[in-house]
Amino acid sequence: MAVTPGHTAITGGSIGSRPRPTREVPPLELPASVEELAAEAAAQLGWDGVVLPQQRILGRKVCVVARLRTEVHAERIAMGVEPITDRTTVSTWMWPEMAGSVPGAAAEIVGVLAVERHWRTAIAATVPFARYGEAAMVLPSTAVLTRDYVDNCLPRARAYGLAVVSADEDAIVGLDLAGGEERILLDEDAVSRWVNEVVYEQLLATGEIPASVD
Repeated sequence: MAVTPGHTAITGGSIGSRPRPTREVPPLELPASVEELAAEAAAQLGWDGVVLPQQRILGRKVCVVARLRTEVHAERIAMGVEPITDRTTVSTWMWPEMAGSVPGAAAEIVGVLAVERHWRTAIAATVPFARYGEAAMVLPSTAVLTRDYVDNCLPRARAYGLAVVSADEDAIVGLDLAGGEERILLDEDAVSRWVNEVVYEQLLATGEIPASVD
Protein backbone atom coordinates (compact mmCIF):
# COMPACT_ATOMS: atom_id res chain seq x y z
CA MET A 1 0.00 0.00 0.00
CA ALA A 2 1.34 3.38 -0.95
CA VAL A 3 1.90 5.82 1.88
CA THR A 4 1.13 9.47 1.29
CA PRO A 5 3.83 11.74 2.63
CA GLY A 6 2.79 13.22 5.97
CA HIS A 7 0.58 10.23 6.86
CA THR A 8 1.25 7.17 9.06
CA ALA A 9 0.84 3.68 7.67
CA ILE A 10 -2.06 1.73 9.23
CA THR A 11 -1.48 -2.00 9.71
CA GLY A 12 -4.08 -4.40 11.06
CA GLY A 13 -6.33 -1.58 12.19
CA SER A 14 -3.70 0.00 14.50
CA ILE A 15 -1.48 2.95 13.95
CA GLY A 16 2.16 1.86 13.85
CA SER A 17 3.43 -0.24 16.79
CA ARG A 18 3.69 0.85 20.39
CA PRO A 19 6.06 -0.69 22.95
CA ARG A 20 4.35 -2.64 25.68
CA PRO A 21 4.72 -1.16 29.15
CA THR A 22 7.07 -3.08 31.40
CA ARG A 23 7.03 -3.32 35.18
CA GLU A 24 10.25 -1.95 36.60
CA VAL A 25 11.71 -3.94 39.51
CA PRO A 26 13.89 -1.86 41.83
CA PRO A 27 17.39 -3.30 42.21
CA LEU A 28 18.27 -5.01 45.47
CA GLU A 29 20.64 -2.96 47.59
CA LEU A 30 22.85 -3.76 50.54
CA PRO A 31 21.84 -1.78 53.65
CA ALA A 32 25.47 -1.22 54.74
CA SER A 33 29.04 -1.78 53.57
CA VAL A 34 30.30 -5.28 52.83
CA GLU A 35 32.77 -5.07 55.72
CA GLU A 36 30.11 -4.01 58.23
CA LEU A 37 27.67 -6.71 57.18
CA ALA A 38 30.39 -9.36 57.20
CA ALA A 39 31.37 -8.41 60.76
CA GLU A 40 27.74 -8.50 61.94
CA ALA A 41 27.14 -11.83 60.21
CA ALA A 42 30.26 -13.39 61.75
CA ALA A 43 29.05 -12.35 65.20
CA GLN A 44 25.58 -13.76 64.48
CA LEU A 45 27.13 -17.07 63.40
CA GLY A 46 29.40 -17.19 66.44
CA TRP A 47 32.55 -17.13 64.32
CA ASP A 48 35.33 -15.85 66.58
CA GLY A 49 38.22 -14.34 64.66
CA VAL A 50 39.34 -11.46 62.49
CA VAL A 51 36.92 -10.60 59.69
CA LEU A 52 39.33 -9.93 56.86
CA PRO A 53 38.57 -7.37 54.13
CA GLN A 54 36.76 -8.65 51.08
CA GLN A 55 39.09 -9.98 48.44
CA ARG A 56 38.94 -12.23 45.41
CA ILE A 57 40.02 -15.81 46.13
CA LEU A 58 39.55 -18.58 43.58
CA GLY A 59 37.83 -15.97 41.43
CA ARG A 60 35.18 -15.30 44.10
CA LYS A 61 34.70 -12.18 46.22
CA VAL A 62 34.62 -13.31 49.84
CA CYS A 63 35.39 -12.20 53.39
CA VAL A 64 37.32 -14.75 55.42
CA VAL A 65 37.10 -15.01 59.20
CA ALA A 66 40.39 -16.37 60.55
CA ARG A 67 42.74 -16.69 63.49
CA LEU A 68 46.51 -17.03 63.66
CA ARG A 69 48.11 -20.28 64.84
CA THR A 70 50.74 -18.58 66.95
CA GLU A 71 53.02 -21.60 67.45
CA VAL A 72 53.17 -22.30 63.73
CA HIS A 73 53.66 -18.60 63.03
CA ALA A 74 56.57 -18.49 65.49
CA GLU A 75 58.16 -21.51 63.81
CA ARG A 76 57.85 -19.89 60.42
CA ILE A 77 59.43 -16.68 61.70
CA ALA A 78 62.34 -18.73 63.06
CA MET A 79 62.69 -20.48 59.70
CA GLY A 80 62.36 -17.21 57.80
CA VAL A 81 59.35 -18.52 55.87
CA GLU A 82 56.83 -15.79 55.07
CA PRO A 83 53.42 -16.47 53.47
CA ILE A 84 53.89 -18.13 50.09
CA THR A 85 51.05 -17.36 47.70
CA ASP A 86 52.44 -18.75 44.45
CA ARG A 87 50.03 -21.54 43.56
CA THR A 88 52.58 -23.56 41.60
CA THR A 89 54.96 -23.61 44.56
CA VAL A 90 52.24 -24.52 47.03
CA SER A 91 50.96 -27.32 44.80
CA THR A 92 54.34 -29.08 45.16
CA TRP A 93 53.79 -29.29 48.92
CA MET A 94 51.31 -32.10 48.28
CA TRP A 95 53.96 -34.30 46.66
CA PRO A 96 54.87 -37.37 48.77
CA GLU A 97 58.56 -36.52 48.63
CA MET A 98 57.82 -33.12 50.23
CA ALA A 99 56.29 -34.62 53.36
CA GLY A 100 57.88 -33.20 56.50
CA SER A 101 59.69 -30.41 54.70
CA VAL A 102 56.94 -27.87 54.02
CA PRO A 103 55.95 -25.01 56.34
CA GLY A 104 52.94 -25.52 58.58
CA ALA A 105 49.56 -23.93 57.93
CA ALA A 106 49.71 -20.79 60.07
CA ALA A 107 46.11 -19.65 59.66
CA GLU A 108 42.97 -21.21 61.08
CA ILE A 109 40.07 -20.42 58.78
CA VAL A 110 36.93 -20.14 60.91
CA GLY A 111 34.57 -19.52 58.00
CA VAL A 112 34.05 -17.81 54.66
CA LEU A 113 31.35 -15.22 53.94
CA ALA A 114 29.95 -13.90 50.67
CA VAL A 115 28.06 -10.61 51.01
CA GLU A 116 25.95 -10.16 47.90
CA ARG A 117 22.71 -8.62 46.63
CA HIS A 118 21.52 -11.83 44.96
CA TRP A 119 21.61 -15.38 46.25
CA ARG A 120 22.80 -16.86 42.97
CA THR A 121 25.98 -14.79 43.08
CA ALA A 122 26.46 -15.57 46.76
CA ILE A 123 26.01 -19.31 46.39
CA ALA A 124 28.48 -19.43 43.50
CA ALA A 125 31.01 -17.64 45.70
CA THR A 126 30.62 -19.82 48.79
CA VAL A 127 30.24 -23.35 47.44
CA PRO A 128 33.98 -23.88 46.66
CA PHE A 129 34.84 -23.04 50.27
CA ALA A 130 32.00 -25.08 51.82
CA ARG A 131 33.83 -28.20 50.71
CA TYR A 132 36.52 -27.45 53.30
CA GLY A 133 34.66 -25.82 56.21
CA GLU A 134 32.07 -23.30 57.32
CA ALA A 135 30.62 -20.97 54.69
CA ALA A 136 27.71 -18.55 54.66
CA MET A 137 25.83 -16.11 52.46
CA VAL A 138 24.84 -12.64 53.62
CA LEU A 139 21.86 -11.21 51.72
CA PRO A 140 19.55 -8.19 52.03
CA SER A 141 16.22 -9.16 53.57
CA THR A 142 14.43 -8.22 50.35
CA ALA A 143 16.29 -11.04 48.61
CA VAL A 144 15.02 -13.70 50.99
CA LEU A 145 11.38 -12.66 50.76
CA THR A 146 10.86 -14.07 47.29
CA ARG A 147 9.44 -17.30 45.88
CA ASP A 148 12.69 -17.81 43.95
CA TYR A 149 14.65 -17.81 47.22
CA VAL A 150 12.31 -20.31 48.88
CA ASP A 151 12.02 -22.64 45.90
CA ASN A 152 15.54 -22.49 44.53
CA CYS A 153 18.01 -21.00 47.00
CA LEU A 154 17.10 -22.79 50.23
CA PRO A 155 17.27 -26.33 48.80
CA ARG A 156 20.70 -25.62 47.32
CA ALA A 157 21.96 -23.97 50.49
CA ARG A 158 20.87 -26.97 52.56
CA ALA A 159 22.46 -29.39 50.10
CA TYR A 160 25.82 -27.62 50.33
CA GLY A 161 25.60 -26.99 54.07
CA LEU A 162 25.62 -23.21 53.69
CA ALA A 163 24.31 -20.82 56.31
CA VAL A 164 22.24 -17.80 55.27
CA VAL A 165 22.22 -14.51 57.14
CA SER A 166 19.83 -11.73 56.12
CA ALA A 167 20.19 -8.00 56.81
CA ASP A 168 17.19 -5.68 56.99
CA GLU A 169 17.06 -2.05 55.86
CA ASP A 170 18.65 -0.97 59.16
CA ALA A 171 21.53 -3.43 58.69
CA ILE A 172 20.26 -5.58 61.56
CA VAL A 173 21.20 -9.17 60.77
CA GLY A 174 19.41 -12.39 61.57
CA LEU A 175 20.10 -16.06 60.93
CA ASP A 176 17.80 -17.29 58.18
CA LEU A 177 19.32 -20.76 57.76
CA ALA A 178 21.87 -22.54 59.93
CA GLY A 179 24.74 -24.28 58.18
CA GLY A 180 24.49 -28.04 57.87
CA GLU A 181 26.87 -30.19 59.89
CA GLU A 182 26.17 -33.33 57.90
CA ARG A 183 28.08 -32.28 54.80
CA ILE A 184 31.17 -34.25 53.82
CA LEU A 185 34.34 -32.17 53.96
CA LEU A 186 37.41 -32.68 51.82
CA ASP A 187 40.84 -33.28 53.30
CA GLU A 188 43.57 -30.69 52.90
CA ASP A 189 44.71 -30.45 49.30
CA ALA A 190 46.67 -28.04 47.10
CA VAL A 191 43.71 -25.67 46.85
CA SER A 192 42.96 -25.42 50.56
CA ARG A 193 46.66 -25.14 51.38
CA TRP A 194 47.07 -22.25 48.97
CA VAL A 195 43.97 -20.51 50.36
CA ASN A 196 45.49 -20.86 53.83
CA GLU A 197 48.65 -19.07 52.67
CA VAL A 198 46.58 -16.25 51.15
CA VAL A 199 44.65 -15.87 54.39
CA TYR A 200 47.88 -16.02 56.43
CA GLU A 201 49.29 -13.16 54.39
CA GLN A 202 46.11 -11.14 54.80
CA LEU A 203 46.03 -11.78 58.55
CA LEU A 204 49.54 -10.42 58.97
CA ALA A 205 48.66 -7.39 56.85
CA THR A 206 45.80 -6.41 59.16
CA GLY A 207 47.88 -6.38 62.31
CA GLU A 208 44.89 -7.92 64.11
CA ILE A 209 45.91 -11.48 64.76
CA PRO A 210 44.21 -13.15 67.75
CA ALA A 211 45.66 -16.53 68.52
CA SER A 212 43.96 -19.73 67.57
CA VAL A 213 42.74 -21.80 70.49
CA ASP A 214 44.20 -24.95 68.91
